[in-house]
Amino acid sequence: MTTKMLTGLLAKTGDTDADVRCTPGERLFQIAFGAVQWPWLLRSLYGGTQAEKQALLDRLGLEADALPHLGSWKADTYLLHRIVDTIEAARPATVVELGSGATSLVIAKALAQHGNGRLHSYDSHAPFVSAMHEWLAEHALEADFRYAPLTTRDVRWPGLWYGLTEVPGSIDLLVIDGPPWAVHPFARGMAERLFPLIAPGGTVLLDDAARPGERYVARRWKKAWPDFVWAYEGAGTKGLLVGKRRA
Repeated sequence: MTTKMLTGLLAKTGDTDADVRCTPGERLFQIAFGAVQWPWLLRSLYGGTQAEKQALLDRLGLEADALPHLGSWKADTYLLHRIVDTIEAARPATVVELGSGATSLVIAKALAQHGNGRLHSYDSHAPFVSAMHEWLAEHALEADFRYAPLTTRDVRWPGLWYGLTEVPGSIDLLVIDGPPWAVHPFARGMAERLFPLIAPGGTVLLDDAARPGERYVARRWKKAWPDFVWAYEGAGTKGLLVGKRRA
């Protein structure tokens, strides 16, 4: 849920008003956990060097202003390069993304260059979903963007998650960059609901994996999903968890 323009420090309010739907216990936990993980949140504001960004643009054949602003909650250059690495190597037919934004443009462009797969992207902010179509059209690219309000609960995880519709039956690459941590620090754990759809040899990428909340999610995933090989990559500013389903 990030645009090509400057992004504010606070996440956009979803149309379902997730703050109202949080339980008092979840709200208290958010406040306490935010006090613990503020150093990691500050690191999220850094998007990488200009040289790394230019290398990404050159690699994809995009104009200099295609990604005018990185950082401030957007994907960092490390994640974007690793997404392109994965698409170049695996040439996925179906990519599913949770949380649209700069990653959407990079994924769509990389798919057009390598195998011509299809991106299915879900976001909880309805006006932004419409804007994403226009952003990609500026670069003669297409993707399937869908509004997914934060309406789903799961007894295994606190917080709210996307109300997904028309999810592909088989996923080759799953990119998880939402919901925002302010929904709940562990909310991205519910992405495991899609793991049964990951094709053998398919890949899961979890952004912001250095944060304490995502580290907790990763520990649980590693125990619950032994048919995936999990690896943490700390070379970027925010950390990346990579899971590959055994063939």
